[in-house]
Amino acid sequence: MRDSSTEDGLHATIHPDGSAVLVIDETPSEIHTQHAEDARREIVRLTAEIARQLDAPIRVIVTEPDGEWPLVVDGDERVEYASPDGAPRPTFASAPDPAPKITRPASADADTRPVTVIDPAPTRGAGPVRSSESARSTETSRSAGPARVSARPEAEQQTPQRETFLTGIHDEDQREDPATRGFRGAMTRMGMRMGPGADERAERADQLAVAQHWPGPRTIAVVNGKGGSGKTPTTILTGAVFARFGGAGVLSWDNNQTRGTLGWRTEQGPHEATLHDMLGAADHLLSTDAQAADVANFVHHQRQDRFDVLRSQPIALASEQRVSAEDVDRIHAVAARYYRLIIMDSGNDESDPLWLRMIDRTDQLVVATTSRDEHAEAGALLLDALAERDERSAQLAANAVTVVSQADQKAPASEVRRVVDGYRKLTRDVVQIPFDPAMIDGHLHYSALRPATQRAWLAAAAAMARGFAGGE
Repeated sequence: MRDSSTEDGLHATIHPDGSAVLVIDETPSEIHTQHAEDARREIVRLTAEIARQLDAPIRVIVTEPDGEWPLVVDGDERVEYASPDGAPRPTFASAPDPAPKITRPASADADTRPVTVIDPAPTRGAGPVRSSESARSTETSRSAGPARVSARPEAEQQTPQRETFLTGIHDEDQREDPATRGFRGAMTRMGMRMGPGADERAERADQLAVAQHWPGPRTIAVVNGKGGSGKTPTTILTGAVFARFGGAGVLSWDNNQTRGTLGWRTEQGPHEATLHDMLGAADHLLSTDAQAADVANFVHHQRQDRFDVLRSQPIALASEQRVSAEDVDRIHAVAARYYRLIIMDSGNDESDPLWLRMIDRTDQLVVATTSRDEHAEAGALLLDALAERDERSAQLAANAVTVVSQADQKAPASEVRRVVDGYRKLTRDVVQIPFDPAMIDGHLHYSALRPATQRAWLAAAAAMARGFAGGE
């Protein structure tokens, strides 16, 4: 299908809200749609109408948030993806109705993986060779004449290694899944296989980082010496992301002497057990008689987000539920036996032995803060104190991840950026979480968050997971 459109061609722009505009001879035509998929179909339909009138395919350049796409559309609504210089790319596809119709030669999706071919007249013991090697071998056998006999003893002659038949399987594992988002995803659904864009690749990389299972348990500590800085939401949503993308075995633990509120913002199980109940049953839970399901008597499973919560008792006085450093060791031993990842919410007293023992058990430090000055400064002072405590604490501080949540919807962008930029100088990575009304009150659920907020929490969890790389 050759492009016989006018010199100016058509230009279409799809907006983030799903609406679009098609410009024909410098005259814009608004397309009132609410989804990008509907806008794409309408652009193809309108372009095909013009192509039927002119009895020739029309070139249209479609601009979306994720890139610019030159297409050629004919009167039957068949679509070809064209290269930027105007020449159609030789890869087309047939689209199921009612989507725009696309055609493709039969060879377009030919498997380009290396093919193992058996030489029709193989040398004894040579085994399978690659197609390119087979061609060279055949050519050599035709022109070389009688085979030469090696002067070396037979024992010294090297026998060529047989190539495994499993190479193709390994190659298949490395093939990239086609795009599912934006224009690339739409073209894939219409039959034209397209690779993902940069944003989708980055998201997939974060998902793989979070899905990793490590040899041995890992512990994350969420810290800030100021109340209201976002420690509990960070603990909850970090647990949700790791459990949703990496599977079971994730525990969020309220490690707080002074009425921790982790239990207030998460679902309660069919009991009212707290960490004190688990502490009393630690001997049994660490014994050989214990079963994996026994721990369910003491933790509260989050049915939507698939992780467990170990609660403190927020309605009791702190003096009535003191926990010692040795108790932290005991509970951590139980948690490490039943869970692959432990995320510890913390109190505000950095001198408490409970808090200090948590640091001793930590593999990845996370500083939670909002964009407010007092929260940001409290987190920075905590990092300064850890840097001076001992060598290991200093390494944790340097390798920390900072999560900056925009708690105030009206906070100026410059204020948020100032905090983010400031922490880039203090910690290994910084992730900004946008304001989201679903994070303000009540139980927190990952699925209730806006897509941009979900993406930000995934990025935050991936940053934490990358801190585990190479750990024992």
